[in-house]
Amino acid sequence: MLRILGIDPGSRVTGFGVIDSDGVRSSHVVHGTLRLEGNALPPRLGEIFSRLSEVIETYRPQVMAIEQVFVAKNPQSALKLGQARGAAICAGVSQGLEVAEYTPRTIKQAVVGSGGAEKSQVQHMVRMILNLPKEPVTDAADALAVALSHAHSGITLARIGGNLRR
Repeated sequence: MLRILGIDPGSRVTGFGVIDSDGVRSSHVVHGTLRLEGNALPPRLGEIFSRLSEVIETYRPQVMAIEQVFVAKNPQSALKLGQARGAAICAGVSQGLEVAEYTPRTIKQAVVGSGGAEKSQVQHMVRMILNLPKEPVTDAADALAVALSHAHSGITLARIGGNLRR
């Protein structure tokens, strides 16, 4: 069994989700969101780092999977998102985690079956796959989807001893 931490980075809200997976079956451990207050970016980045470090210390994942930056219409938003990703990645790397990155399209394809899926479809499929009592909020659902994407990737199957056939 592999414990995976999925991250949906954001400078205002960062989603996280932890699952256990054998590459075929996955089970929910925990999920949530980090709501970041204040206008100054540096303290929010520090909070992402410290709060994700606490999640890592508490749940002891073996790997972190994170959503790659997409090209936003607003360059300032893209820069802030990139910095939030950096803070999250640093939290994982500082605790010895391997970090895998996935595009939003790849994540949606892995979880919903369509790279152009809507957020509501991702929420619904995450709930169904992990047998959750209700749909998680969007950012947490996206983080769980990132973890599930990693769980079903060929890298994970190979790492846990599965046979990868193409």
